Amino acid sequence: MSLSIAITGKGGVGKTTLSALLVCALLRRGRGPVLAVDADPNSCLDGALGVRAVKTLGGVREEAREIAGKGMATGIAKQELLELKIGESLVEADGFDLIAMGRPEGAGCYCYANNVLKETIQSIARNYPAVVIDNEAGLENLSRRIVCRVDAMLFVTDPSQRGFETVRRLCSLAREMKNEYGRLGLVVNRVRGGGDPAAAEALRAEVGADFVRLVPDDDEAARLAERGRPLQELPANNPVASAVEAILDLLPGGPGRG
Repeated sequence: MSLSIAITGKGGVGKTTLSALLVCALLRRGRGPVLAVDADPNSCLDGALGVRAVKTLGGVREEAREIAGKGMATGIAKQELLELKIGESLVEADGFDLIAMGRPEGAGCYCYANNVLKETIQSIARNYPAVVIDNEAGLENLSRRIVCRVDAMLFVTDPSQRGFETVRRLCSLAREMKNEYGRLGLVVNRVRGGGDPAAAEALRAEVGADFVRLVPDDDEAARLAERGRPLQELPANNPVASAVEAILDLLPGGPGRG
């Protein structure tokens, strides 16, 4: 059974860290190979997973357009050329592959790159038992409809009131845009001293999420991030890694439902 997970939330709450740790958790459970999709134009997921995305879809768009414009692709359709270039941008690693949207490299908006990314995800995701999509910060990732149908959508926040308010707006927008998901989860990240489970549960009930989970703040995970080390180096028994892996039990195909 395939599993697609989309992660979103405001900037600076640890979406990329969560995405990378979900990839690691899926691999530990034998759900690989995993397709990791970096839908954030800032492209940080590759570093968190210890790889480097040399080519992005933003760059592929410009490269394919330039080749077609100069008549250098005689005998090949533009769409075939684009698909070929997209294949070249796929980073292959041990247990997972990664593809990044990146930034547009030239005049124009993100619309074309977004459409390409959406079509690419739909096309190549069929080949993977699991897909993890790290979305950009804010509301744009939903309004651009990069993610339309996933098995699980996770809204990530820190314990702040501002973070909770962003989750409220994201959930409202998701309903407005008719984004489809099997399960809706809230992840309160970087919680200190046990946090406030009652406030987290109240938010879950307010937005109609299926579950909420608190992930603790952790010095070991912070040190890896500060040193630019891949999160695969975080031991499986680390409190953050354990908390993230437990989230899988609440998703379609997991042993538990909550």
